[in-house]
Amino acid sequence: MRFRFAITMMAMIATMSSSTWAYEESPVTDGGRLVGTVVLEGQVPRPKGYNLITLPDRFYCGRISDGQGWRLLQPFNVGPAGQFRDVVVYLENVEKGKAFSPEQASHIEAKDCQFAPFMTVMREKTDVVVVNMDPVMHDIQAYETSQLGPRMLFNVPLPINAHHPRDLNDRGADAALYHKHQPGEPIRQFVNLTKGRRVFVMQCGFHAYMESWGLAVQNPYYAMTDQDGRFEIGEIPPGTYKMLIWHPYLNGMREETVTIQPNSQVKMDIKIPAPTGRLYANEKAENNYVRYSISDDVLERLAPSLTRQER
Repeated sequence: MRFRFAITMMAMIATMSSSTWAYEESPVTDGGRLVGTVVLEGQVPRPKGYNLITLPDRFYCGRISDGQGWRLLQPFNVGPAGQFRDVVVYLENVEKGKAFSPEQASHIEAKDCQFAPFMTVMREKTDVVVVNMDPVMHDIQAYETSQLGPRMLFNVPLPINAHHPRDLNDRGADAALYHKHQPGEPIRQFVNLTKGRRVFVMQCGFHAYMESWGLAVQNPYYAMTDQDGRFEIGEIPPGTYKMLIWHPYLNGMREETVTIQPNSQVKMDIKIPAPTGRLYANEKAENNYVRYSISDDVLERLAPSLTRQER
């Protein structure tokens, strides 16, 4: 199953420069702080849409669906007042400073036929650990991206915990009643991106709606916006830096210049216009009766038992 990358990613990756120096961890004196908010202005783009009848494990994975036989994937996590959540803010070319924390390791779970988190930040040239919590088979296809196109990093199956029942597919709609999550054997993969590339994406080879994006960074001076669209980066060595604002489905990388004075705080409030037009190949059909030959009987048994998704 092929992953169709957003065309806008290509221009974005070209803006992310590479360097030959290695980040040095050292004590920070008179460090400053960067705080702010990110807001998406305009209409939130429509989600991606995948008809469950065309993909495996439709009953188990259909526990999260819209009630019309569609599994939705909304890449834009936006609050009612435009709070743009899960956006990465990163200071580029900080040569030395605070240490990476253990929490900054990349750990991704396949749970309820979705990868969590949808976006992650990790130190470049380190491992990413993926665990299958589901009773169905998943297959990781990981790619790095650039303006020249994708390149595969790895393609490995995700083991299932041996205590899960093995007959969920045969039980048909009864699979929707199974809600246990037990971890399979973790898969550890070393992410070594080609020089100059910083972004990678994972997709399940069986369930196309399972996506997870990653940004590989050279220093720990980054933050991801919270539920209120806020971010905060502390212990920044005084200096002038390029601030990058990244989301995988934005049209390019937003750049700002920020100067950090000793023992000071800088506030940056960023407003990003919402992208318009069709952003991806997979969209939910406007007409719910376009069911790819799905019968009313099957549709009735595809009623979501965990989460009913909305547009």
